[in-house]
Amino acid sequence: MQSFDLEAQGLRALNTALHAQSDNTNQTVWEVQNPKGSHAIAVGLDAPIEVNVKGSTGYYCGGMNKQATIHVHGSAGPGTGENMMSGKIIIEGDASQYLGATAHGGLIVVKGNASSRCGISMKGVNIVVQGSIGHMSAFMGQSGNLVVCGDAGDALGDSCYEARFFVRGSVKSLGADCEKKEMRPEHIEFLKDIIAESGVDAKPEEFTRYGSARTLYNFDVDNAGAY
Repeated sequence: MQSFDLEAQGLRALNTALHAQSDNTNQTVWEVQNPKGSHAIAVGLDAPIEVNVKGSTGYYCGGMNKQATIHVHGSAGPGTGENMMSGKIIIEGDASQYLGATAHGGLIVVKGNASSRCGISMKGVNIVVQGSIGHMSAFMGQSGNLVVCGDAGDALGDSCYEARFFVRGSVKSLGADCEKKEMRPEHIEFLKDIIAESGVDAKPEEFTRYGSARTLYNFDVDNAGAY
């Protein structure tokens, strides 16, 4: 295991070392000590490595991630996993706003709660939140899945496209063009798999599915007030 003291060695040195890893690296496990809420930890990674951050992080941890598994042993600041392409991010605490914004793939797991705009403009990522999420989550969600074991705030899925939302608790309100959907056998199977992979305690049958009503795909003057 590669151990890195962020306070002593600095962020630039850490990200430079992580960016130097390739598909055939033998330095596969890294531990980052003393993060102390620093921003941009482990951004732009593109190697099958595991990065364990021993504490809480600031803005954009794991942004643009490909292949890597990033495990935050604390809470995470705004924009964690933004534009992520693949790999996995696990947050043991809470996540701040716009978690996984515009992310195209991979899996993000939050063991606590996530704040507002969770999964905004998501484009293929899977996000699992063991707690609750804030308002305007998955705004303009294009594809991917948002699984919430707790409650959802106002305007869930506002102006969404083909992203799917599964909520076990209550939803304060649905956004424009978002509606309750039928839970079919394939959705139960999907939830079984992603719950098992995420390690959260929930039963697929307890969730309700939400998604696009598909009335805003093309402009219609009758829907002008909803745009």
